[in-house]
Amino acid sequence: MTREKVTGEVQNIFRDLFDDESIVIDDNTTADDVEDWDSLEHINLITSIEKHFSIKFAMSEVTHFKNVGNMIDTITTKVS
Repeated sequence: MTREKVTGEVQNIFRDLFDDESIVIDDNTTADDVEDWDSLEHINLITSIEKHFSIKFAMSEVTHFKNVGNMIDTITTKVS
């Protein structure tokens, strides 16, 4: 799966989870950029991504996500 396809699917997950069709993510997007992205929603986001892509993140991976780009890079590696 290409990185672009992963990005598009992750964006759809964001829109569904935060119930906001106007969300546009990029590599530099962080929790500060998305209204309602708090620690609980972060867990829900990680869980939704894991289910959607049939992957599992290690705790060390999750704690090193500094932005959406880091997350997408990790997903792309896992689904390739």
